[in-house]
Amino acid sequence: MSKAKKIQGEKSSKKRFFSYSIYIYKVLKQIHPEIGISSRAMNIMNSFVEDIFNKISTEAVKLSQHNQIKTLTAREIQTSVRLLIPGELSKHAISEGTKAVAKYRNSSQKYRW
Repeated sequence: MSKAKKIQGEKSSKKRFFSYSIYIYKVLKQIHPEIGISSRAMNIMNSFVEDIFNKISTEAVKLSQHNQIKTLTAREIQTSVRLLIPGELSKHAISEGTKAVAKYRNSSQKYRW
């Protein structure tokens, strides 16, 4: 009996694919409720978000290595955003990121013992 044969009752597991599509759609509806988005445009937006996140995380790791620290903090992420995203857009990104971190910290403190 080879390993390739399935054991009776065992389901084959699919590799999960993570997508930002749900979140992109929610943001679109907050800003322009009357506008839709095609699946091709959604795939492009999803790739864009993944690419930006990868660039930010790579830059943050480089900063932490340069500063000889082992833990990524919000400071490294903010600096990476300032380096990668131009002008006014980086200010808005940092502002929204700071609000999100504050909201997360406030919600997690409710459940501490």
